[in-house]
Amino acid sequence: MEEPESYIDRIQRLANRNKELKSQLDDLVARFSAIETQNKSYQDALSKFSLDAEKKPKDARKHAKRLRMVSLIYVSVRGFHKLYKFDDPAPMIDLLDELYLALDEIAFLNSIVKIKSVGDVNIYAAGLQTENRTNPIDVVQVALEMQKAVKRLKKKNSLSIWRLRIGLHTGPLTAVPNGNKVSTYSFSGDSINIACRVGEAVSGSSIGATVMTYELIKEFYDTRLIGKIPVKYKGNLGVYQIRGIIPELENETEPGIPNEKFKLKYSTLQFMDVQEELLDYLEKKLPADLYYHNIKHTIDVVTEVELIGWAEGVSDEDVLLLKLAALFHDAGHTISYKDHEHYGTVMAREKLASYDFSPQQIETVCRLIMATKMPPDPSDILEKIICDSDLDYLGRTDFIPVSNTLYKELHEHDMIGSWSEWNKLQLKFIRKHQYFTKTARQLREVNKQQQIERLEQLIKESTLIE
Repeated sequence: MEEPESYIDRIQRLANRNKELKSQLDDLVARFSAIETQNKSYQDALSKFSLDAEKKPKDARKHAKRLRMVSLIYVSVRGFHKLYKFDDPAPMIDLLDELYLALDEIAFLNSIVKIKSVGDVNIYAAGLQTENRTNPIDVVQVALEMQKAVKRLKKKNSLSIWRLRIGLHTGPLTAVPNGNKVSTYSFSGDSINIACRVGEAVSGSSIGATVMTYELIKEFYDTRLIGKIPVKYKGNLGVYQIRGIIPELENETEPGIPNEKFKLKYSTLQFMDVQEELLDYLEKKLPADLYYHNIKHTIDVVTEVELIGWAEGVSDEDVLLLKLAALFHDAGHTISYKDHEHYGTVMAREKLASYDFSPQQIETVCRLIMATKMPPDPSDILEKIICDSDLDYLGRTDFIPVSNTLYKELHEHDMIGSWSEWNKLQLKFIRKHQYFTKTARQLREVNKQQQIERLEQLIKESTLIE
């Protein structure tokens, strides 16, 4: 027969239990605070969709936004069918709470927004704030991180029953104002249904992606076709299982982590987004009297730095930085004609930081922009490449018509006098000018000498007329 618990033992047991409960309470309060902070961040991320308080819900459809390319993650938590087997399910529920918190944190850290939550199903989205080419890659990386979170739980408690089914899809989405202070927009569209269907179709703890997402991520991730699912009005869509990062793009010492080659490919896609955004901006904001320093010139320099960069054998990353510098080198004309190089660096710093380019990369881009300031005096191969590219027209067959546009631009800014003065100034400049790279000398030097002869002839003819 057991001896009755002594008064002291009972007090000690209750004190220990009280200490245990207090620890659990502190943990729950901390979790609640973290979730509250994340929810606020999600609302901030959706602020671009904020519904004006004066707009009534009945006007919602008029203010709906059509998002053309959003990548969705359908996440379904599985394992509840095993929960009843535990005499005390509390530890499993604690692990479940921990998993939910981890999922939200992973999404938050990668700028992925939760747009729906029903029961044990969450739907996250990338590309709500800005349409870009990289959001399909972002959601795949987040999905892989979420699966890692499940493995960490298993390592923490080998009895963990929780698993995830994940479905990915990229497509259009409609954001409709609902006037709700908690969530100002509701999201709808076939893309959500397709992501859900893919998530439910995959087996085990797999990550499934539609062919739409697959086409946009196949150069980054190891995938295999696992079948097709019927989708209303779209026929049978291919579904691919995502196994992980392609080995050559994966960190050798840290499996599942992108290496520098992966990051470079990713940044190259980001360049296309930056280019599209900036050229659209320049088209709208460049002054009408920029006949030479226009979008065509910017595109010409971007093309030329890539051509000379490859020929000179610089690295893939250097070519990317050269193209970014070429893109911004005259963008400052939207602010000031005289100091446009400086303002180009200001614009580049702000824009590239929002695209997650590193501080070192941004500094290099800004240095290359400033290297285009006249007269050119490059100090390394990258500066030589962008200087040669900026003055590429001196050795092209269209030199005369291009130089005519520059004269017209300078004349309207009261920076040059007569046509005769311009030709004499050009002749002096082109005689003194030299291309700095071997590639530019091979491509343009012969033509440049021909342009010198043409200028001499033009000056001679104008002298005879006078």
